[in-house]
Amino acid sequence: MPMNAAYTHPAPYTSFVAVGDSFTEGMSDGLPDGSYRGWADLLAARLAARTTGFRYANLAVRGKLIGQIADEQAGPAAAMGADLVTLVGGLNDVLRPKCDVDLVCARLAEAADRLAPSCRQLVLMRSPGRRGPVAERFRPRMEHLFGFVEDLAERHGAVVVDLFGADVLGDPRLWAEDRLHLNGEGHRRVAEAVWQALGHPAESDWRAPLPPAVRPGWTARRAADARFAREHLAPWIGRRLTGRSSGDGRPPKRAELLPYDVPAASSPGLS
Repeated sequence: MPMNAAYTHPAPYTSFVAVGDSFTEGMSDGLPDGSYRGWADLLAARLAARTTGFRYANLAVRGKLIGQIADEQAGPAAAMGADLVTLVGGLNDVLRPKCDVDLVCARLAEAADRLAPSCRQLVLMRSPGRRGPVAERFRPRMEHLFGFVEDLAERHGAVVVDLFGADVLGDPRLWAEDRLHLNGEGHRRVAEAVWQALGHPAESDWRAPLPPAVRPGWTARRAADARFAREHLAPWIGRRLTGRSSGDGRPPKRAELLPYDVPAASSPGLS
């Protein structure tokens, strides 16, 4: 099935299970209470607003590697028998200093093989990447993984949402201060991208470029770099050196497939 395949008058989805890591958990689309929303919640809100009794589960946990996603999330998600399942993972693996990309692809395939027969529609993604030297360093690994995603989608009749190929999602202004996760506007655009890939009419142009950027002065850039290193990079390095993960001991965001009450802030049309 081609990427971003569109359908005419798609049948309504009555249930949705999201599987993955921090990207699907919703970091860093922060809400006033300190929790995260994210593209999956926004998509669920749109679907729930159009389908009575709509149910939603989000098994994603930040920091998870693809092996953990396959072992811990794929089975429970498949058992739920939802109409719609999204599977995004592997980027945490390929961004590590040492990585067997072929093994990452194999574990992603295990998860997809388990999930695809359980649902009406499986959605895979080519994850977005922030422009900069870090992304360029790991680009060959990412392209290897994302090429495999396309092959996997063809095998299972899955929809692929190509976020990596969208220039606007590389714009640093759509990323949080940690430079690892999308901000609220970034997640809103991803939700719109998935919405359109499922065959629904566009509500906005998620690929639309941002206005020309005003480059901060040298002092502001150095201050931002120092804050990033202190608050985000150093803790990340510490976790890598000690074998810890930000998701250790953390339960899934929404572990059961239950009716979804749409929060007012997540209503369709709102960002």
